[in-house]
Amino acid sequence: MDKTATRIDWIGSSCRLLKATAAEFERTRPFEGLSIGTSIHLEPKTVALLMTLRAGGARLVCTGNLNSTQPLTVEFLRSQGFTVFATQTTDPAAHHQSLEAVIAERPDLLLDNGGDLFAIAAEKPYANLRGGTEETTSGRTRLLPLRERLAMPILVINDSPIKQFAENRHAVGQSLFESYLRFTNRSTNGKRVTVFGYGACGKGTAACFRNAFSTVSVVDIDAVTTLEAHLDGFATPPREAAIRSADIIVTVTGFAGIVTAADLPLVKDGAILMNGGHFPHEIDVEAFRRHPDVIGIDRYEADQIETFHLRDGRSFHVLGGGHMANLAGPRPLGNTVESMDLGFTLQARCLERIARGEAGPEACVVPVPGDIDAMVANAYLDLAR
Repeated sequence: MDKTATRIDWIGSSCRLLKATAAEFERTRPFEGLSIGTSIHLEPKTVALLMTLRAGGARLVCTGNLNSTQPLTVEFLRSQGFTVFATQTTDPAAHHQSLEAVIAERPDLLLDNGGDLFAIAAEKPYANLRGGTEETTSGRTRLLPLRERLAMPILVINDSPIKQFAENRHAVGQSLFESYLRFTNRSTNGKRVTVFGYGACGKGTAACFRNAFSTVSVVDIDAVTTLEAHLDGFATPPREAAIRSADIIVTVTGFAGIVTAADLPLVKDGAILMNGGHFPHEIDVEAFRRHPDVIGIDRYEADQIETFHLRDGRSFHVLGGGHMANLAGPRPLGNTVESMDLGFTLQARCLERIARGEAGPEACVVPVPGDIDAMVANAYLDLAR
């Protein structure tokens, strides 16, 4: 029987590791009687993860992240009986209401992305919360000062070596490069690209632009990391020189205030700015919009591009309002299916461990246990061979 398949169907059939995990969970039911609250990008690959958790007996209460919620994904999840508090929004206040709504359901486990849910739980603790997972570097940085108040197992997916090389280095770099092309339809050949941050995401981003015949510079606040970039063959000029020369600036640091209004005198005429970090604060777009030297803004609404015109005649462009470029703009695809299949299986296995009571408060904001990394790696290799 023929049917009109959707992108959600395509992604679901492509996530082979999650499919195998879901089949196991249907037998073992590790989440029977438990609810899981999630705050993670609501797009088709997330559906595959949520369906896997439900196969293990979980009741899911879901919200998304700023500017990455895809309405068709929300519609699908609701049609499948999931509780979803989410809209596509760039308004932090509206998003916070959705986060509060998830916590109000008092889920037993949390799957967090950026530390939003756990930060609320630290302020409003409740007895049945067992712990959960945090996806990002940004979230880990946010939650570390709250460890004593949280005092529960929270496993940081981003600190897994699998997440670092499979998703961050390979997939984020590839998807940010793809997103530049998708937003702009402009070439990379001969362009001068400055990448802020040389962690795993920065390494992948710098490599992808270099492989596309760009001249790439790297800026990092850590001298040892900067030396690594130098020995990897990238230019490592001082920060101001790196901004002045750049046709394209990409931020992938996990920290706020990387490119600010104070940098406007340095920005090259025609430069394109894009962010790959989790929070939309690495490039201070709001400060650009308010700056007295900005005398006009052209907004290409359908393409989510803003062009800022400066008093001295220069102009520059910002993609996706400074939100994560690979999950913003026209047809936001995010990271590759295979990388998310790995990362989301890490999520599922870490939540399984906490649900079974096999991790205690001493595992508060710590990396994925090595035996889970090994389990996921072996399972993926078995399918790939």
